[in-house]
Amino acid sequence: MIKGRIHSTESFGSVDGPGVRFVIFVQGCMLRCKYCHNPDTWNTASGEFKSADELLDTAERYRSYWGIEGGITVSGGEPLLQIDFLLDLFHKAKQRGINTCIDTAGQPFTRSEPFFSKFRELCDCTDLFIVDIKHIDDVRHIELTGRPNGNILDMFRYLSEIGKPVWVRHVLVPGLTDDDEYLRRTAEFIRTLGNVKRIEVLPYHSFGVYKWEKLGIPYKLGDVEPPAKSSVENAQNILEGKL
Repeated sequence: MIKGRIHSTESFGSVDGPGVRFVIFVQGCMLRCKYCHNPDTWNTASGEFKSADELLDTAERYRSYWGIEGGITVSGGEPLLQIDFLLDLFHKAKQRGINTCIDTAGQPFTRSEPFFSKFRELCDCTDLFIVDIKHIDDVRHIELTGRPNGNILDMFRYLSEIGKPVWVRHVLVPGLTDDDEYLRRTAEFIRTLGNVKRIEVLPYHSFGVYKWEKLGIPYKLGDVEPPAKSSVENAQNILEGKL
């Protein structure tokens, strides 16, 4: 039996895809985003092992609240690091008639085998991908996350090729991801895609700083304030092609 490393679950997620959703936060991530609010999900050797059936049985207790659009979302951490578990979970979810969504940064994506065949199969049983564009510039992306973005942008291209619906998210961090030039480059990239259903600008916040402190990890954005409402609106307008 395939089991996933699970960090936690949330019964009534309202910002993790359409409708009300049961959210499964998996354990493990290779990115080290400077603003991460879940650094406790980084460790790939931690978490509680749970099976797809265990999680789906729990999720269905709340099914009456989902409405027409709701379902389950797998977030993290990085879901694609546990692609075999995701396949088992989503195949079984579809057998139960459950809407499926993945909230991913795309870092593990590759067109090399065996990952790519598994990813294509996963796409067949995934209704929606929510994907971050953390930074459009590769050098800045490495500075921000510790990893390059070429394969992540290629995942966007592949999802566009197959017409898989995507929500794009961009965390707006003053001094790091709010530069108009880079936002316009991001907008240009988004316009090359034919499958983007929503663009969301998420204002930076420091609510997860206590987790860094608890883990003994230095938090380097301690002096950064949340962006002004006007900055968020400006970024949203640029990414939507209105400016």
